[in-house]
Amino acid sequence: MNFDVQMLRWYIAVAEELHFARAAKKLNIARTKLSAAVIDMEAELGCPLFSPGVSPTQLSAEGREFLVTARARVAEDEVRLRAEAARTAAEAATLTVGFTEGVTPTKWSRIWAERFEDIALELVPTTVDTQLDLLRSGAVDAGFVRLPVDRDGLSVVALYEEVPVVVVPKDHAVAAFDRIAVTDLADEHLLQSPEDMPEWAAVATEIADGTALPVPDISSNSELVEYVAAGLGLAIVPQSIARLHSRKDLVYRPVDGVAGSTVALAWPSEKNTENVEEFFGIVRGRSTRSSRGKTADQTRKPNQIKKPAAPSGRTQSGKAQSGKAPRKAGPRKRPKR
Repeated sequence: MNFDVQMLRWYIAVAEELHFARAAKKLNIARTKLSAAVIDMEAELGCPLFSPGVSPTQLSAEGREFLVTARARVAEDEVRLRAEAARTAAEAATLTVGFTEGVTPTKWSRIWAERFEDIALELVPTTVDTQLDLLRSGAVDAGFVRLPVDRDGLSVVALYEEVPVVVVPKDHAVAAFDRIAVTDLADEHLLQSPEDMPEWAAVATEIADGTALPVPDISSNSELVEYVAAGLGLAIVPQSIARLHSRKDLVYRPVDGVAGSTVALAWPSEKNTENVEEFFGIVRGRSTRSSRGKTADQTRKPNQIKKPAAPSGRTQSGKAQSGKAPRKAGPRKRPKR
């Protein structure tokens, strides 16, 4: 029979005490409730667990046999509970954060180490293709991602937007300008899908006249940059990506008219743990005073916060305690002679 573990614990207590009143006191429950639970168990098993009409209370043969089974099931449950507790403790002692290419989490990891020395922060590099897989599989607790993403089951908070830049060979005409408009790239060939760069696709000559070359199968930003260096086309990427893959034979310039790349922090909504909350606070600039390390005054309720003592003879509001207006100070008159 599949009995609740709590009921099995109750039965074991009665079987060991052989006294319902003592067992009820030990379990801190009402004796009537304990008796009713045992009666229900006997009805479910179809046999008496205690010898009827015998005083003091004695186990029946079936009761002794069932006691072995009950103890085994309770022991199994305790093993399971200990394993869950150990797993929870291990998870609480570590926070794993993914960061997509171009994001530098050094500042936040340094602040975390200063505030939570007992909780390790593990950083896992990701890409636009892997950032959601690691979040949904539980491989990371939270992650810096590039939008847009499928938000189903996720909490996503936008953090900042990066400037888009065009990466070109050093001797390209674009290199002569400090920044350009996307319309200035109308006659250029981009090594990216038109769907990924709709602003360029809307003005691109090769799209309009149907002469666009097929986009090569590029698996990474480093490979994309290699294609640009080889003179096979240009690329528009977030500034941090261009900086990460910078090389002496390439330059990058800001592009006006192209949407920026938004970086966000995301985590599974059902796993909004205290560690994730704390890390999110650090990323958003929360100070230690609003984190776990609250001062005594901050943890008090508003009506518990002590006000500074008023000067002698005055209340907190600054009024004289007697209710009379204070005498104004003025020049002292000389006594008449």
